[in-house]
Amino acid sequence: AIVIVFDVNDVGSLEHTRQWLADALKENDPSNVILFLVGSKKDLSTPAQYSLMEKDALKVAQEMQAEYWAVSSLTGENVRDFFFRVAALTFESSVLAELERGSGARSIGDTVRISSKESDLYLSTPRKKPKCCQ
Repeated sequence: AIVIVFDVNDVGSLEHTRQWLADALKENDPSNVILFLVGSKKDLSTPAQYSLMEKDALKVAQEMQAEYWAVSSLTGENVRDFFFRVAALTFESSVLAELERGSGARSIGDTVRISSKESDLYLSTPRKKPKCCQ
C-alpha cells in the first residue's frame, strides 16, 4: 500500500501529492499497489473550508486511482477505520496473489502462518482438534 498524506488546510500540500506519488512509485511496482490519499488535520477546518478542499482532494484521488480518506489524529476521526481498511485490503491482496501463484491446495480450516522469510510465508497446516471434545 502507498499512503499519500496531505494537510486539508494547505492547498500546496495537496498539489505536492502527485510528486510524492511519483516518488513512491519509483520504489514500488505500480501494477501491484493499493493507493490511499489521506487528508489530515480535518479538525482544523470549518465545514465550509473542508467541503471546498474535499472536492479538490476527490478529484486528485480519482486521477491517482486512490481511495480518499479524511482523518483527524487529534480527535481520532476515521483513523481507526482507515488503518483497518489498509490492513484488510493489503491482506486480501497478499492472499489473492499467493493463491494465484498456485503454491499448493488449501482448504477452509487450514491455518496460514505468516513469517518474515519469503520462502515460508504461507505454510498451511490443518487445525488441531481440541482435546476436550474428542
